[in-house]
Amino acid sequence: MQKNWWKILSFILLVYTVVCGFLLDVPRLPILNETIRNLYFHVCMWFGMMVLFTTSFVYSIKYLRGFNYRNDVFAHNFASLGCLFGILGYATGFLWVSVTWVTDQGQSMGSVLKEPKLIGAAIALLVYGAYFVLRGSFTDIDKKARISAVYNIFAFAMLFPSIWIIPRLVGSLHPGAPGSDSGNPALDRRDMDAGMRLIFWPAVLGWTLLGVWIATLKIRIELFRDKKLIHE
Repeated sequence: MQKNWWKILSFILLVYTVVCGFLLDVPRLPILNETIRNLYFHVCMWFGMMVLFTTSFVYSIKYLRGFNYRNDVFAHNFASLGCLFGILGYATGFLWVSVTWVTDQGQSMGSVLKEPKLIGAAIALLVYGAYFVLRGSFTDIDKKARISAVYNIFAFAMLFPSIWIIPRLVGSLHPGAPGSDSGNPALDRRDMDAGMRLIFWPAVLGWTLLGVWIATLKIRIELFRDKKLIHE
């Protein structure tokens, strides 16, 4: 029970997020309106993705320093969960823009698909997708682990420019971007009131803990499978 407290906490926080996120009142902001509730899912999943990718990056560095196979397993599985959260965050974000940018603002779907934020996020996820393709192309365990670790560090270095830096340097429809008139920056103090913060930050923690929980399960399964193969 003492070892599983954080798993119980994750479950409680996510139940709290879903119930309060849909039922409690939110600020009525221009364009965003009720869709701001997606903040508890889309943005929080991206926060979780960043934590998972950062953890994977750290384990790749640890692997290259000591070539401990366990560190490669950790890096691989945290990266896979980071991609899952990234895809979920991308999907919820695309759903969000289909309501705000397309329906409310009359933007064409073509202009939405050219949105720098969406393109940057897609590039980042594709770069990480190549990481798994690269791993699958090697049969030698040591070579796969070493090359994957180096590439994982490169993928992490591409993550921040693709998602956070480049979209802010060019025109964007995304809330908070320079030149944007499509709404309000979600994390602005004027937009997210005290009530929303009481849901938002627990949601960030809940989604992140869920990702770590699933990753640790996958790690245990992979290590058990590899140990079994070695003994056979």
